[in-house]
Amino acid sequence: MVLLMLVGALSGTVVYIGIIQAYESRAVSLRTAEIQNQCMILCDQLYSYDYLADNSSEVINSSLTQLTNIYSGRVMIVNQDLTVIKDTYALEEGKTNVAESVILCMRGQSTSYYDKKNHYIEVTSPIMESGTDRIVGVMLASVSTDTIEDSLRIFHTKGSSILLVVYILVTGLAIFLSAQIVRPLKRITRELENTTEGYGWDGLHEDTYAETKQISDAFNKLFSRLRQIDASREEFVSNVSHELKTPLASMKVLADSLVFQENVPVELYEEFMQDIGKEIDRENDIINDLLTLVKMDKTAQNLNIKQTNVNALLELILKRLRPIAEKKNVEVVLESFRPVMAEIDEVKMTLTISNLVENAIKYNKENGWVHVSLNADHRFFYIKVADSGIGIPEEDQEHVFERFYRVDKSHSREVGGTGLGLAIARSAVLMHRGSIKVYSEAGEGTTFTVRVPLLYISRETVS
Repeated sequence: MVLLMLVGALSGTVVYIGIIQAYESRAVSLRTAEIQNQCMILCDQLYSYDYLADNSSEVINSSLTQLTNIYSGRVMIVNQDLTVIKDTYALEEGKTNVAESVILCMRGQSTSYYDKKNHYIEVTSPIMESGTDRIVGVMLASVSTDTIEDSLRIFHTKGSSILLVVYILVTGLAIFLSAQIVRPLKRITRELENTTEGYGWDGLHEDTYAETKQISDAFNKLFSRLRQIDASREEFVSNVSHELKTPLASMKVLADSLVFQENVPVELYEEFMQDIGKEIDRENDIINDLLTLVKMDKTAQNLNIKQTNVNALLELILKRLRPIAEKKNVEVVLESFRPVMAEIDEVKMTLTISNLVENAIKYNKENGWVHVSLNADHRFFYIKVADSGIGIPEEDQEHVFERFYRVDKSHSREVGGTGLGLAIARSAVLMHRGSIKVYSEAGEGTTFTVRVPLLYISRETVS
């Protein structure tokens, strides 16, 4: 606001000075043109009365005197020998005048000059021989510009007063507008300070101006997102605690059963110990998957990017997973539409594809199928994992990438898994600046599509 005031004041001053200068220039031009016209008329009369030969003409002398009285000036008549034959001040008569303006006028170039410091205008006008272009003398007239200076002084006095009043009004208006503009910002600041000090957050509702409304909306979206993140964090901690405690609780029950029973049969003992071993393995899987997620979050900027044959990578992954599929009589098919070379982190992309295909096998039907396809265009490669499994209800599809989320918790316990596989897959794809989507109908199978750039784009390049 202070800057705007300074700009406004400077602009007003420049305009004021421009107006004064324009008036002065216009006034001097009009006065010069007026004197030149008077001189041209007198020059014609001078030749008619042969004044250069005899300067006693009362008519001409009267006209010269009248001109000097009206304009508070001085007139000198110079003949072609540069001798002053008439000076209304009677100071230079009989003397030679070799002023530059006189010589230029003798050569046919009329002149005019404005001396601002000494407040006068000087003009020259040639005395022409009638009917020819021959110059026989020069009229040199100097007139006062005191009237112009008086007008300028009046303009300066009144203009300065008006400008001062305008400055005061503008300053007052600027202060008033500043207070009006800053008031909603102060309210926003106060609300934010209250929030940081631990008071409840009801959202910002500062709609005084379009700008403050945009700020309020932006902060409301930010705090809403932070609340979602905080809620997600709390839910994640709760889920981790639950998932880690469940195997421990099972092991505790099995161990207590062995401890508090006497003469436990060997067969029952072996069965309980096998169950305890399974729970330990399950606990270990959960911890490993959690460590994988944490490691991904911490090393998102340290991908081991290299040129990779995606076709060969898919064949290797499916070769490892086919024994699992054979146990459920699930057919796994790979279809490659073209050779694909891409800049990826092979380990993390392997995690993504393995989790998708392994889920497709686990949640499939007996004698079902899993179809994996690979295609590419000039920018991306596409992996599609489709299955004939149990499908995902529509209301659950937006949550399947959340950590520990399970569509059918009881069935998930039977087939195993930690509930972190799809979260790991999504994290790995996002690290490659790609996208992953799910399409499914309950009982009709599920299709996951992955799109990844062929050339890795770093965060620094994006920003």
